[in-house]
Amino acid sequence: MRFQSAKRALAALDADEPVGLQVTDAEDMWHAYNLIQVGDVVSASSPRKVMEQTTTGSSATRTVYIMLSVKVTKTDFDPLASDLRISGQVVSENPYVSIGQYHTIKLRYDKEHDPKFSIWKPHGWDSVARDMLKEALCEEQPDAMIAIVMQEGLANICVITRARTVVKQRIEASVSKKRSTSKEIDSGLNSFFDKILTALLTAFDNIGSRTLLLASPGFTAQNFRNFMKDRAARTGDKSLMLAARNALAVHSSTGHVHSLNEVLKSSEVHKVMQDTKYISETAMMDKFYERFRKDDGRAWYGVKPVTKAIKEGAVGRGGGVLFINNSLFRSMDIAERKRYVELVDKVKADGGEALVLSSDHESGQRLDALGGIACMLTYPIFDLDEDDDEEEEKEEAANQGSAEGTTVI
Repeated sequence: MRFQSAKRALAALDADEPVGLQVTDAEDMWHAYNLIQVGDVVSASSPRKVMEQTTTGSSATRTVYIMLSVKVTKTDFDPLASDLRISGQVVSENPYVSIGQYHTIKLRYDKEHDPKFSIWKPHGWDSVARDMLKEALCEEQPDAMIAIVMQEGLANICVITRARTVVKQRIEASVSKKRSTSKEIDSGLNSFFDKILTALLTAFDNIGSRTLLLASPGFTAQNFRNFMKDRAARTGDKSLMLAARNALAVHSSTGHVHSLNEVLKSSEVHKVMQDTKYISETAMMDKFYERFRKDDGRAWYGVKPVTKAIKEGAVGRGGGVLFINNSLFRSMDIAERKRYVELVDKVKADGGEALVLSSDHESGQRLDALGGIACMLTYPIFDLDEDDDEEEEKEEAANQGSAEGTTVI
């Protein structure tokens, strides 16, 4: 993703101006979805059907493209189609649409179309939104890894980026297990492998320049890698041959998508992805769960306990970490979003680390199971899950007991 004018990036944010952006790849659509929040004003070119009268007096409908600005009330994102729908009320009038009408702007990325749009945030760009924008504009992002998790008769082709994991295609085929000859074995598997390779080459250009991870129980992944080499040798496809030679084949317990988590934790894959955001976030979540199992008062989850810990300064310098899901910042309640931003700012001000996890990655999904927010403390606290009412009752009881045991002279 890029600014229409990169030099005006920070100036646009600080001057309370609309920020113009252009989508340059499919990953940018995910960033746009996270940047655009309810209450923002989004401007983009959008098709609109209009009714016109012809010279003969009859009516005809035609589609015109107009620049529309809407105050966002809802967003819907389809990651597989790279399609983002932004619904809201029109705030700028033009010859075809009146102010106050509802309209849906559709942003869609494909190889022939790089959509442009602008965002204006009436309440300003908070620190979390600024960090999201900086990440979206980072030009040094590594290419996404292609991962195929498979077993005989089943394959899931996935894309792993710094922000999310997307299943591009699921392939199922009937591969008979009751085979009497090696020819029958080769015929069944070759047909299955051919379907996988066809889907792979259709979904991605120049796979020789991409990191390819193959995972399966047994030797299925290695056999598919050999199948790629044989096909490349017969067709003279240099890109395919390079992809086959560099492909990393590792073990997984099944060919289902959930096995990808165990694969990405393996030492072989860590060497390839050791600098990626995904690996570091997964490692931190593992550390949180390890500390939580110890029950030593230094790992908490849930809005109330985490908020209390941050207010007390326990999530700061010396190992304090806040885990918070990016989905919480898409809340329709502006005040609620502001509270989460304040928690992030407080942790950073105290010298702690604030990790905004993606709900599209395994680490973010694990955090979802904990309510979307958790933390590791720099020192133990054992009563964060007590209600405020319970604490007040204890204080009142303690004060009353103290008063009863006191003699006034």
